[in-house]
Amino acid sequence: MVIIGGGIIGLCVGYYAQRRGYRVTIVERGERGDDSCSVGNAGMIVPSHFTPLAAPGMVAMGLKWMGSPESPFYLKPRLDWDLWRWGLRFWRASTPERVRMAAPLIRDLSWASRECYEELAERVGLVFGLEKRGLLMLSKTEKGHEEERRMAVKAVALGISAEVLDGAGVAVLEPNITMDVVGGVYFSQDCHLSPNRFLECLERAIDAGGGAWSYGADVLGWKKVGNKLGAVVTTKGEVEGDEFVLCGGAWSSELGKQLGLELPLQAGKGYALTLSEPREMPKICAILTEARVAVTPMGSGLRFGGTMEFSGLHGEIDPRRVRGIIRAAPKYYPHFREEDFEGIRPWSGLRPCSPDGLPYLGRVGNYANLVVATGHAMMGLSLGPITGKLVADILSGVEPKIGLGLLDPDRFMGGRRRYPVNLSKG
Repeated sequence: MVIIGGGIIGLCVGYYAQRRGYRVTIVERGERGDDSCSVGNAGMIVPSHFTPLAAPGMVAMGLKWMGSPESPFYLKPRLDWDLWRWGLRFWRASTPERVRMAAPLIRDLSWASRECYEELAERVGLVFGLEKRGLLMLSKTEKGHEEERRMAVKAVALGISAEVLDGAGVAVLEPNITMDVVGGVYFSQDCHLSPNRFLECLERAIDAGGGAWSYGADVLGWKKVGNKLGAVVTTKGEVEGDEFVLCGGAWSSELGKQLGLELPLQAGKGYALTLSEPREMPKICAILTEARVAVTPMGSGLRFGGTMEFSGLHGEIDPRRVRGIIRAAPKYYPHFREEDFEGIRPWSGLRPCSPDGLPYLGRVGNYANLVVATGHAMMGLSLGPITGKLVADILSGVEPKIGLGLLDPDRFMGGRRRYPVNLSKG
């Protein structure tokens, strides 16, 4: 089988497919050791985050943030028909009913993925710093705290543990760092890990299982045989296979167009900076809610990450977005200084964002041997293992235990699919 994309999703697919007995070849546009959108992210595994990106109020909030150059959200206006179609679909998907339908599915996927991480952490040779200490949603304002309190009620209704704390309660839970916050919500079942170590573990495991790699291979096209794919054509030559899995991250939409697929995606750029010698070190990862900044202890370092910038498929760093992250840190952690970040090179990664905030996962209708697994946005690391496991089920003809109807990769095809896909579940 051939996997297009060597990021978190592609590696998880490769790992679980090997465990099912498949011979795996991974085709990756970058070189081995190059960055991906998961290497420098916040490393959080968050069952607490059950709301898709497309949610009520997000459009209004995004328009409000557009006026601030250092805000957590930015959409670069440009003459791009795909962008505007994506935006219209995002607006249509941002309804209470859509969120009500999606939340239980995201919860189930998150729980299953967390179980996968626990199993992987117990396997010999897979050491990636999994910490099961929970997550704190820290609020600077009463308004922000009230919003998080309402989300906690919804979480509890879905069976997710959530504890609402005032400022003193947060300080008791996290005594190693000074905070200036009104309060927070503690999600005890969330986890964090070192994403680069996790990816390295998967690469080694795939190597040990006899996996093959084609690095520096840009996809030029596809060879088709009837309603099947016979090979993917790359700058490094043709790669033949009996099964193909498209996990190309933010580039998946363009790759899908070559096959007549409609996989609308926009690249949502995120940034991160890691302090190697932080002034104080928390033990629990946190999100600074009003600033939309994630904070994660990683070994002896402390990572700050955030922003959602829609500016195209490029890695250019906007210093204004980075300043927004830096300036948020001392507002919540008063012992920190903006100068602490001087000389630190920001990391950036492109998250593949679908217009309804849900991944694409499943077989497509037009090709009998093509599975799509992409569009995870900010949930790529959190949902990586379960995505790999579900793809292995699909390839093996095993009925997934989680209904994937809402994740149908043909859901934006507008009736153009030729071969039916079972949407009875989900």
